[in-house]
Amino acid sequence: MNKALVEIILPAADKKFDVYIPFESRMSEVKVLVSNLLSDLSDDKYKYTDSSVLCDAESGIIFNVNMKVAELGIKNGSKIMLI
Repeated sequence: MNKALVEIILPAADKKFDVYIPFESRMSEVKVLVSNLLSDLSDDKYKYTDSSVLCDAESGIIFNVNMKVAELGIKNGSKIMLI
């Protein structure tokens, strides 16, 4: 399979979502896709902006948007925070 099942934590809506993200996509693409999806799923409690970031939920390290998902070590079960 060429996708990872990750848990996206959305503090703005106090919710968590399981989402598949493609290993070969750049995080800049993932950020836009996930942000738009979670904006809809959170009943607009979260709104996407250019300053939104994806980070590792455990370490707090912000992911480099120019790198691919696979290059960042993201795998099935990873926990990612969208802020």
